[in-house]
Amino acid sequence: MVAEAPAAGVNQQAANIAVSLLGKPYKFQADGPNSFGSANLATYVYKQVGISIDKTISALYKTGDSVSKSKLQAGDLVFFSSNGKGSPTFMGIFIGNGEFVYSSQGEGKVVKKKFADFENKFLGARHISKSSSSPDKNQTDDSKPSTALADKIIKIGESYMGTPYKYGSSKDTTKTFDCSSFTQRVFKEAGITLPRDSRQQSTVGKSVSKSNLQKGDLIFMKASVNTSNTRITHVAIYAGNGKILHTYGSPGVTYSKYDNTNWEKRTVAIKRVF
Repeated sequence: MVAEAPAAGVNQQAANIAVSLLGKPYKFQADGPNSFGSANLATYVYKQVGISIDKTISALYKTGDSVSKSKLQAGDLVFFSSNGKGSPTFMGIFIGNGEFVYSSQGEGKVVKKKFADFENKFLGARHISKSSSSPDKNQTDDSKPSTALADKIIKIGESYMGTPYKYGSSKDTTKTFDCSSFTQRVFKEAGITLPRDSRQQSTVGKSVSKSNLQKGDLIFMKASVNTSNTRITHVAIYAGNGKILHTYGSPGVTYSKYDNTNWEKRTVAIKRVF
């Protein structure tokens, strides 16, 4: 059983707002008020009480003050992963009475759950206060990705170098990847949830021009340079310095030169998802 501390004013208000949003649709990285991504729900709720916080799970996992399970109070941010280890992959807002609210991709909406049912997936909690506010940082994030998070994404991707390519690989395995299961896995370990296939992944985030490419951006490509069909068949992560990190064919997970190559000429879209 989770012991609970009494919530302070703004934190209780945040919890009450979270409850008022139950049933709102889940939408990847949606900022509200009509639909919400996982981290975006917390960002929106705290914005309503005058506190600006980050809008990615990985950043929020470091925001505010760490809270033990025995001292959870309404308004605290709670973080989980599928196996209770590693980096968080989803999060919610504790509302008291042993319950939390989160925007569930699986259920497609904002839901309320019993904390006890997720206790084995719990990674940690953070308490938000006025001192947690970071409005300037949030404004910057709209136009330029976090360098630290981009570096983390590339480091995670590099850890799978040489892993064999297999078309249609399961999202649950790291023994083989296809291009989109690789990007989904890498971003998941960095705390960002992506859809499963490359065409779905191309629908999220913000469009970026080639001239504004930044490390961590997703690059989507058509089948060949010569085809007029712009149907997306490949996705890669821009790694900086004119290189991409991706997987295909015999090399499996590898770096490839991007600038002035067929990879660049095949590009049909670039998206920034954090």
